[in-house]
Amino acid sequence: MSSADAPLHALSLVEAAASIARGTLTARALADAQLARIDATDGAIGAWVTLDTAHVRTEADRCDATPSRSALAGIGIGVKDIIHTRDLPTQMGSPAYAGQRSEHDAECVARLRAAGGYVFGKTVTTELAFMHPGKTRNPWNAAHTPGGSSSGSAAAVAAGHVAGALGTQTNGSVIRPAAYCGVVGYKPSAGAIAFTGVNVFSETLDTLGTFTRSVRDTVLLAGALADPGAIALSRLDAPPRLAVLPQFPWSPVDAATRAALAAAGRSLDAGGARVVNVTLPPSWNDAPAVLRTIMLAEAARNLAAARQRHGAQFSATLNDALDEGARISPSDYRAALDRRARMIAEATDWLGACDAIVTPSVPAPAPAGLDTTGDPACCTLWSLLGAPALSLPLALDSAGLPLGLQLAGRPDDDARLLGVAAWCEARLPFARRI
Repeated sequence: MSSADAPLHALSLVEAAASIARGTLTARALADAQLARIDATDGAIGAWVTLDTAHVRTEADRCDATPSRSALAGIGIGVKDIIHTRDLPTQMGSPAYAGQRSEHDAECVARLRAAGGYVFGKTVTTELAFMHPGKTRNPWNAAHTPGGSSSGSAAAVAAGHVAGALGTQTNGSVIRPAAYCGVVGYKPSAGAIAFTGVNVFSETLDTLGTFTRSVRDTVLLAGALADPGAIALSRLDAPPRLAVLPQFPWSPVDAATRAALAAAGRSLDAGGARVVNVTLPPSWNDAPAVLRTIMLAEAARNLAAARQRHGAQFSATLNDALDEGARISPSDYRAALDRRARMIAEATDWLGACDAIVTPSVPAPAPAGLDTTGDPACCTLWSLLGAPALSLPLALDSAGLPLGLQLAGRPDDDARLLGVAAWCEARLPFARRI
């Protein structure tokens, strides 16, 4: 089906924005099609925690009444419910914050509005963006997790509710749900998109990210949220140099994922890429422990006051993690930060002349059940390094669940990574979309 024949809810972000700019599509028509899609499908998915149809239509009508040439003019975007918004509650996946209203938008939301877009609604997050799941189910199979913590954002894009959504990642909270839900998930370099106005779990690791249906959609959305020119699409002068890391030493990868990654490597090699296999330096095997030390020590500090007020309403999962963080000594925390700094410095030499590292996005397809958000192990290193990473939907396993391919690059070299991702995407078509 060509984009001209596709239903409006299936338009990519780039297609929708271009159609609105040309005057062949109104913001209201797009919003109505998306609301109809939500009405038809979200009962089985549960991607949204706050969705006010009157608000959506009012915002779309406002966009149509004040035409703009801005990048996202007329487009509604899903916003993870730890990101503060002045016009909709921010409840952070916890009964402790039910109905909480914010006086100001987060910086990323202010930039979304400045680019002509609007907040379509608030998407489900796990509790305070940690591990305790929310209500969202995987759009491909409702008996499976959509991942987390940005579960609702990934599911909403996968199901055609919106063309783009915002999420956050501390360990694997963008890349993992993107892979499980068969969409493009992008975690930019640390600090590339301002985190101001977003609930902080770990100030060292927390990163704003996006969910879309293509790499070009990613560039359009993330580029509008970052400083001008900070996130762009680099044009490659030659096919990329790719280093394939088939698995991480701290987590096994299942057979279907290994086979899909190997097939992708062959396709990219046939397309002209220079593909080599690499292994992780053994000295980096402590990456998960280093990340966990930093993450939980900072979370225990950042959430100490909230826990005093609301701890009885927090899950055992979160309370246990905060207890662990509180037991981390200042010297162990500082040692972990020092270790991270050394690894960042070493990463440039390890990456060598390659343009990107190719790895699995997740060790296996989305697990059955809703009591877990899955394994973030394949995301840990890039989150720890503050490096940009992107998940491309790659294939479906024998049960019809998506498999993802992750690309990662050097910190602060997002344009190169996005250029490589666009090149790979063109040679790795994902045949079926929901």
